[in-house]
Amino acid sequence: MPRALRRLVHLVLFCPLSKGLQSRLPAIKCDHYRRGIISGSSCKALCDQRSLTLQRCMSTSSTHQVYSGLWKERPVVIKCGIEDPVKTDGAPDSVLRQEMSLFDKPTRGTSMDEFKEMLHSFLKANLGEQPSLSTLVDRVITLADVNQDGKVSLAEAKSIWALLQINEFLLMVALQEKEHTPKLLGFCGDLYVTERVGHSSLYRIEVPHYLQALVPEALSSSLNHWLAPAWPRRARITIGLLEFVEEVFHGSYGSFLICDASPHHVGYNSKYDCKMANLRSVASEAVVRGFLKGRRCETNADCTYGRDCTATCDRLVKQCNTEVVQPNLAKVCVLLQDFLLFGAPSDLHGDLEKQLRTCVTLSGLASQMEVHHSLVLNNLKTLLWKKISNTQYS
Repeated sequence: MPRALRRLVHLVLFCPLSKGLQSRLPAIKCDHYRRGIISGSSCKALCDQRSLTLQRCMSTSSTHQVYSGLWKERPVVIKCGIEDPVKTDGAPDSVLRQEMSLFDKPTRGTSMDEFKEMLHSFLKANLGEQPSLSTLVDRVITLADVNQDGKVSLAEAKSIWALLQINEFLLMVALQEKEHTPKLLGFCGDLYVTERVGHSSLYRIEVPHYLQALVPEALSSSLNHWLAPAWPRRARITIGLLEFVEEVFHGSYGSFLICDASPHHVGYNSKYDCKMANLRSVASEAVVRGFLKGRRCETNADCTYGRDCTATCDRLVKQCNTEVVQPNLAKVCVLLQDFLLFGAPSDLHGDLEKQLRTCVTLSGLASQMEVHHSLVLNNLKTLLWKKISNTQYS
């Protein structure tokens, strides 16, 4: 297939409406920047210096745009969620939003103390009551203060407030010191720039959901096995993914739940270090509990946040319980059964298969979570590390 035709097919199938948006997005942001509505550390590069440019569309959604790009010749990813982040149906980022309504808070006349209180209340609602929230507020204020004058202008405050409504951006700020979270490089209004993860999925081939009926799963699985990195490199990626599970289990700003453990959300770089390429499906435990609390239900399926953060339905009172049944580790291990077992060394395969089988049956109930969770996770890491330590893959 000629390259031009392949590009056209990609745009039609994978990037609906994106071609027009690709040219409009910078124009809209730069218009708002020049009118003093928004601010950001990337605005000059995007609007004045033109050193930040959008390139290829990487999105499968017409309402959440993701582009590869260049910033001063450095490969980056540019994201702009042109939708409302309010989770009205249990799925993150689900309702279309109007561009201008994003920047309606805070209003003129808001003092710095009032803005800090706004931030603290917002973070408490989204992350739960955490003793370190004031530190996170200071981090947000520092990020918003683009010109580093010790003050936050109205445009700076409006921009950071709009960005915090995007679940992934909030997660990136809260987890920015974690090794397996992509680095946030800059923003302009509600458009934000991150480092580009060399491989944005565990697998090379991703069959769109509307073509899955036409492509046998066994075929796509066999091709992905054939194209996958060597097993020791997959072991290294896996260790990083398990470390990410540890990082979000009980962190400085609470616990976070992986609500769609898809292989297409987990990436890795050229050194085979795991990087989470997409954090949109990760949610704070506080938000998930808030969604489930008091929710009416008939079955457990009615008690699902995102794709698979599911709690049980109390059928007597027809209300959801607030505790998610399957922990992050169990979901990740389901993923690893396919990713890690094929091609595993023969002297390791049996033990590895047994440990993964134990892992996928983990329950998320608090009474049995802590010790068992840590034990299974550490056993898996130790088993893999022993095999690749003191080799070129370590």
